Amino acid sequence: MPRVLIVDDSPTEIVKIRQILSKNGYDVITAESGERGIELVRAENPDVVLMDIVMPGLNGFQATRQLSRDPDTSGVPVIIVTTKDQETDRLWGQRQGAKGYLTKPVDGKLLIKTIESVLN
Repeated sequence: MPRVLIVDDSPTEIVKIRQILSKNGYDVITAESGERGIELVRAENPDVVLMDIVMPGLNGFQATRQLSRDPDTSGVPVIIVTTKDQETDRLWGQRQGAKGYLTKPVDGKLLIKTIESVLN
């Protein structure tokens, strides 16, 4: 069962995404900040990370960049899941190392399809 780390400072968003993932057979772990997300990637080695952008402290772009540039964590794909839907945000996310980019409210089928595409 693939493990997914959700990094989001919104408890409501975590609950929504966790429900979609659990219903589809994924094991879910969560972090409420970019800093905690990086710690959990190192400690738990999830199969994929779902990363919000707008968070206090280390934002999702910064956390994604750190994960993708660190040899110990660069193999864990990051999918950005955010309310920011500008093309410049999407491109910046890719430049930071994100393998996918979804906007909230996230469509459950698209979320699962995107996760499966980065895992294969």
